[in-house]
This record gives sequence, C-alpha cells and structure tokens, in this order.
Amino acid sequence: MDQATVIERTENFVRDRLAGDATGHDWWHVDRVRALARRLGREEGADLFVVELAALLHDIADWKFHDGDSQAGPRAAAVWLAECNVEEAVIGHVCDIVGTLSFKGSEVPTPMATLEGQVVQDADRLDALGAIGIARAFAYGGHQGREIHNPEIAPEQHDDSEAYRRSDGPTLNHFHEKLLLLKDRMNTEAARQLATGRHSYMKSFVERFRKEWGGES
Repeated sequence: MDQATVIERTENFVRDRLAGDATGHDWWHVDRVRALARRLGREEGADLFVVELAALLHDIADWKFHDGDSQAGPRAAAVWLAECNVEEAVIGHVCDIVGTLSFKGSEVPTPMATLEGQVVQDADRLDALGAIGIARAFAYGGHQGREIHNPEIAPEQHDDSEAYRRSDGPTLNHFHEKLLLLKDRMNTEAARQLATGRHSYMKSFVERFRKEWGGES
C-alpha cells in the first residue's frame, strides 16, 4: 500500500473513531494537530509520512479515557498500522511518538527522541494554547464534572505522572498546572514563535477571568 493510501485510510479510520467526541479530543483537534505538524515538519525537515501518521493517531486511545493506560494508544496504533501493511520500523517510530507525546506533570520531563516526535508534540501542545486551548480546557473539564474555578483549591505542581493523572482540580487550575507552561516547552523554533501569541492570549484570559471573578469590570 502506498503512503498516500495509508494516510487516506488512517484519516478515515480516525475520523470514524472520534466522531461525536465532546471532550476537545475530537477529529477536528486531530486535524488541526496534523496540519500544524505538517507545517512544522516541513520547516524542520522531518519525515512527513511518520509525522502525519503520528499526528493522526496520537489520540486514537488517549490514556485519559482508558483508565490511565498509557499504552492503549500505542497498541491501537500498532494494530491499525499493521493492518495497513506499514513497515515495522515506521510502526515502531509512530507508536513511540504516540506513547511518549503527552504532558505528564509540571515537574516531569517529556523529551522526544526524534525530530518527528518533537514536531508532533509541539503541534499537539500548540492546540492546547490560545483561544482553542481555552475552549478545549473547559470542554474537557465539563465532561469530567470539574468545577470551573474554586479559589479555595490551589493549583498543584505535579512531580510524577501518577499524581498528575489523579488530579481532579478545577479547570482554571489546569491553566497554571499545564497550559501556561507549554510555551517554554516547545521543541522547535517554529513552534516557539507560534506559541508566543497563543500564550499571551491565554494569559490575558486568565487575568481577565480572575478580575471578573473578583467583581471587577
């Protein structure tokens, strides 16, 4: 099967799999990450076949919806790519990216071993910033039954992945625990430039939110 056909089949597979998702991890999130990853990949000289496959499959079985199982995604991706007769080296590369992509806590390093992994990680993190990132944060928080904000619950800086996964604080805390940290964790220069404006917008939103919460105009 040629690369174009594999990409087309994978796109259709993921679109069907994530249809109707209302958590912010839907097909359109994947499509935006794919577009960003291709853009970054071209600028950085990455293998675009690996980049696009990893971007398409990065949320195919997110640990957040599989009882914290961080290997659910790589397993699902491997099964699918094998069905598409993708060569083993590419399957291994894609699955390694899918398995190590996610943010795991403010004090937990998440290095990516390859340029392709760095590009996809950057693209995924960019989609967690800015106006779309704000919308996604509250969509996921509502889905999980979390409060929008509770001034009596302080944000936490998680020093291990298990603590981060167990966290169920208000959505606004998530901005301080993850989202506002992402700008300085981009791997590529192109992503760092894109992140700057999105970060500033998100920071302004949080400041405005707190003012309104306190009764200011």
